[in-house]
Amino acid sequence: MMYIKRYTIASLIWMALVGWYVYAYVSQDSFSLNFFGTTLPAIAIALLVIVPIFVLYIASATHMWFHSLIHTFRDRKFQKDNDKIIDAICDAYLQKEERHNEYKTPRYKLLGMLLENTALSPIKDISGTTNNEKIDTILDLLNKIKMGETVDLKPYGLKSNNELVIANKRNKYKKGIVTAETILGNTAKYADILCEEVYVDFVQTASLDEIEKHKKFMSEKALNFLFARINADENRLEIPNDKLIELMSLLELDKIKLITISRTLSKSGMLPEQRMKLFEILSEKNEAAMDAYLYTLYDLEMLAPANDILNVASQDEYLNFRAYSALRECGKNFHIDMFV
Repeated sequence: MMYIKRYTIASLIWMALVGWYVYAYVSQDSFSLNFFGTTLPAIAIALLVIVPIFVLYIASATHMWFHSLIHTFRDRKFQKDNDKIIDAICDAYLQKEERHNEYKTPRYKLLGMLLENTALSPIKDISGTTNNEKIDTILDLLNKIKMGETVDLKPYGLKSNNELVIANKRNKYKKGIVTAETILGNTAKYADILCEEVYVDFVQTASLDEIEKHKKFMSEKALNFLFARINADENRLEIPNDKLIELMSLLELDKIKLITISRTLSKSGMLPEQRMKLFEILSEKNEAAMDAYLYTLYDLEMLAPANDILNVASQDEYLNFRAYSALRECGKNFHIDMFV
């Protein structure tokens, strides 16, 4: 539109100059037309010369206005798509699951499609440098969460399993804004991964009843902390074998993990008799626990019952324990850990 204004001013000046020149140097006469018997008012020749120029101006100005209007609509499409791309970048930084925008211009469709299927993460703090308020706000939030601060994410409508939401709630937990009891008591508001992390801390001080109440978040790490409390001097926990077995059954424990548990219990305050009985019961319920039971027996120097098990077992089973037993019979003392 600015160019049309300039063009109009230049055209008016040009028409004035042409009219002045014709009137001053060519002719000052007037011309009168007879139109169907009606005599029209006389018009100066200088003015008639200007008429074609004026008509040309109108035609060219209309042409310019039309194409300017087309460019305006096109620019609006680009601007709208640019705004959508900014929103898509923000959504990618926020790791939103549901992201879909309709783009009007081909050049933005590809970029939009890529952003809709991408999770962005800044490698350093660049908030305040993008010259875009929306993006700078999101980048500032990300940096604060990364630095362990808590922010308000409610305006962005993120789901509870969103990684940023989980990290933000984790920061609140670490700062003591929310407690383990609050999180475990409102699991619908918190992601399972956060509940499992909190449960690891929870089992280190909670009572057995509270531990059982939230046992669905049991993990191997939490179980190890639980073992460490058995008959310990601090945060002592007395737990019968049937309760231990119930908690252990929540996890998929293979023979290697079960042996590791037995080794862990050997370093805890669990009485040898309880430890031996625990793995005896486990071996009766689960064949995979037999290796752990044998390991426990040999670790406790209970050679006779361990050898009895080997005697009734198939000759191609428990070869590592058979080797250990044979060495012991030869008077060689090695630690059982060398054979598992």
